[in-house]
Amino acid sequence: MNFSQIFEMLDIGIVILDRDLNVIRWNRWMEVQSQISRDRITGSPLFEFFPHLDTPRFMRNFKSVSTFGNFAFFSQKLHRYLFPFKPLSGLGTSFDHMQQSCTMGPLRDENNAIQYVYIMVQDVTEVAGYEQKLLEMNMRDGLTGVYNRRYMEFRLNQEFERYRRYGRPFSLIIQDIDFFKKVNDKHGHQAGDHILKSFTALLASGIRKVDVVARYGGEEFCCMLPETDLNNARKVAEVLRRKVEQKIFRFRSTDINITISQGVAELTTDIDAPERLIQEADAALYEAKENGRNRVMVSQCAK
Repeated sequence: MNFSQIFEMLDIGIVILDRDLNVIRWNRWMEVQSQISRDRITGSPLFEFFPHLDTPRFMRNFKSVSTFGNFAFFSQKLHRYLFPFKPLSGLGTSFDHMQQSCTMGPLRDENNAIQYVYIMVQDVTEVAGYEQKLLEMNMRDGLTGVYNRRYMEFRLNQEFERYRRYGRPFSLIIQDIDFFKKVNDKHGHQAGDHILKSFTALLASGIRKVDVVARYGGEEFCCMLPETDLNNARKVAEVLRRKVEQKIFRFRSTDINITISQGVAELTTDIDAPERLIQEADAALYEAKENGRNRVMVSQCAK
């Protein structure tokens, strides 16, 4: 019975290599995804077509399989992919390449000697995309769609460690919507929710893509600004303050105006923990409120 039909019909990629890493078999799935025909690649070194695989890690795995008969696994979470194929369309994911789970194993002859090595390639883009969406949901605020406090604290820890290692500037702005309770009391909580969503969209439109907007709690938000010193962060905060002040928020034919108070702090050598940076920005925010609201104040420790 000819089992080669199964080899061609499987919905996974199968590559068979000899001990010199020449391609011996290249099934139809690999042809379709790579756009490389078997006639073109068979008999050629794998690295001739995929030079990025020529790494110490890949070679260690290959030698372990071809010499000792071990199995090697290349998980999507660690490696993303072995072969840079385009993701299948219509899956709604943001990956530039197909996400793959790959296995490398030995093929033995009738004398139990290892003659070849196979690589199986499974497309797990849809699963990875689903996991990515779940992770994203856990990092996002349910109402506004911006990052939540959990992510904010995670990111602040990252930036704090980066500052300790490289000394690169990083600033934090904490914003509070002035008299937000009056908006809810006068116009209702649906209007308040609309203001929160519109306000965060306005914040996001006024900062760079590398900056991060997060909901700190209630009507308090923050902007995390990598590679930004205190003076430039203050300028960003002032631009945001004016944008909010000039914006007319409309809810069900009702015009609503709001203002914000903001506190700005920068990471310095005097700040010994991420929580201290939050405290400094929060103290500056409190000062902005005490001085009449609708203004920007900077951390005293940076003055």
